[in-house]
Amino acid sequence: MKRKLTEPMIDDDMLPEYDFTGKNVVRGKHAKAMREGYTVTIHKEDGTTVIQNFTLQKNAIVLDPDVIAYFPDSESVNNVLRSLISLAPKKSRQVSEGRTKYGK
Repeated sequence: MKRKLTEPMIDDDMLPEYDFTGKNVVRGKHAKAMREGYTVTIHKEDGTTVIQNFTLQKNAIVLDPDVIAYFPDSESVNNVLRSLISLAPKKSRQVSEGRTKYGK
């Protein structure tokens, strides 16, 4: 049975001040920024500042949550994709392999 959004979640680790029932709760709010890359500035107690830049790897692929439920790791995703590639007609594969991302 699904829990209604208005029902409180029972979680022993969740502190009472963490209230996620309000109107400002947005799923995936920072997902776009994560994909595009972001910068974190760390101010240390000794007065120094460290700036770290985070970006996804060049070949990273982000899966939607409903897909992740079926493919828990990259090995399982790659195995399924290889199976699909083997089912594609050879002629289609040759055309696809010759194209660039701009279709030329």
